[in-house]
Amino acid sequence: MQTKHILMNFGGSDNIGIKKIAELANVSIATVSKVINGKDENISEATKNRILKIVEEEGYIPNGVAKSLKMKRTKTIGVIVPDIMNMFYSELVRGAEDIAEKMGYSIIICNTDNNILKEEKYIQILQEKMVDGIILASTENGFEKSLAKCTIPVVLVDREINLHEKVGRILVNNEESAFTATDFLIKNGCKNIGFISSGHNNKPSLDRLNGYIRGLRENDIYFDKDKVYQNNYTIETGYKGINILLDRTTLDGIFCGNDLIAIGAIKAIKEKNIIIPQQMKVIGFDDILISKYIEPPLTTMKQPTYKMGEESVRMLIDLICNKKVEKTIILKTELIRRLSV
Repeated sequence: MQTKHILMNFGGSDNIGIKKIAELANVSIATVSKVINGKDENISEATKNRILKIVEEEGYIPNGVAKSLKMKRTKTIGVIVPDIMNMFYSELVRGAEDIAEKMGYSIIICNTDNNILKEEKYIQILQEKMVDGIILASTENGFEKSLAKCTIPVVLVDREINLHEKVGRILVNNEESAFTATDFLIKNGCKNIGFISSGHNNKPSLDRLNGYIRGLRENDIYFDKDKVYQNNYTIETGYKGINILLDRTTLDGIFCGNDLIAIGAIKAIKEKNIIIPQQMKVIGFDDILISKYIEPPLTTMKQPTYKMGEESVRMLIDLICNKKVEKTIILKTELIRRLSV
């Protein structure tokens, strides 16, 4: 029985493994190196096939770490998200992963569980792991301190700070989108509109609240704080929020800061035997996959989530490669009307 040797070199080069293959193939080390690295235009097919057969038989694995150190790049990207269970972030990561693979990069996914301390820790760890850059969808504002120490390129998703020339941004206009959603409810007959969203101190949450308030005021509707409930971007927040708001005020419409909140809100509304949309209209934000399959199907402001993931990787790789880039990209949202309004 033939023994298969795994020739892995944990030192600074591949020369030990390559030397062994060169001896077996009766060629020079340089020839083996050219074949392994795809620079074999002037090498005969017979020699290439002989070398590749020996490589396979011997189980030779090139030392990628050593190559990365020489190139000062690892072809690896870190992606930090606050909640991978949230389908918005799952779709964002999917878009990032798909395009990264096509461009020859791998990604490391870090989930912070909406914990700013974990976020800071991951930023540090990813730099220690020598990733080439980081895509960050931060939990809170206040992450500037951690990023100020970051020496590698960073692309922020829905965050707007400008620490150094290696920071890019992929954005949507959250305030304008929230205004559109609120105005749409009003145009469809709502006069008592509630708002349920996250209370996190980040720009998307604040912008959506401000857009809701502007939508009311530009339609001459008084902004009532009793019609606002803020907690987290979760189904539980929507469910609890409806019960709290209906205990203290009257509603005929509700704008939810994301689709998960809207799903929880719809469940609570149904349990109170309130008919959607005749007695209360509901609109969400994101257009996650499940939103079209709930009952009634959810009207929502669609974010181009998959594209946000793609564009963040493209921008990050351009920054890594020191290319000139437009460091702020604002993508468009779209109102998707279904049966909840």
